[in-house]
Amino acid sequence: MKAVVLFESLTGNTRRAAELIGGALQARDVEVTVRPIDAFDYHEVAVADVVVIGTWVDGLIVAGQRPGRVGKLRKLPVLDRKPVAAFVTYAINPGKALDKTVRVLEGRGADVIAKHQFRRDRIERDVPVFVGDVLDAVAAPA
Repeated sequence: MKAVVLFESLTGNTRRAAELIGGALQARDVEVTVRPIDAFDYHEVAVADVVVIGTWVDGLIVAGQRPGRVGKLRKLPVLDRKPVAAFVTYAINPGKALDKTVRVLEGRGADVIAKHQFRRDRIERDVPVFVGDVLDAVAAPA
C-alpha cells in the first residue's frame, strides 16, 4: 500500500502530526511520503492508495474557527474520488474547522474516508487511533 501525507503548518504542530502519521503508517508496512502541501507531487498522489491531508485551526478561541490557509486547500488539484483522510491540529477549541476542511476537500473531488482533530498536546497519543481508522477505511470494501 502507498500513502502520501500532505500538510500545511504554521507553528510546527501540524508538521509534527504529519510526520508522526507518516511514521505510524510506515510501521504498518505502508510506503509513505510526507511533504508540505506546497510540494504536491501529481504522480505520488495518483499512485497512492490513500492521501492524508492536514492543516491547523485558525480563528478566535470561541468563534470563527476555520482551516488554516484554506486557500491552499482550495488550490489543490482535483482529487477525483481519491480516498482522503483529513486532520486538523488545534490548541484550545477546533470549532467546526475539521468539517470545513472536509467540505473543501470534497469540493476538490476527494472521497473523505476518515477525519480527526488533534489537540496539540495529545498528538502522539491520538496518532495510532487515527492511522488505524485510516487503514481500516482503506481496507473496507467499497
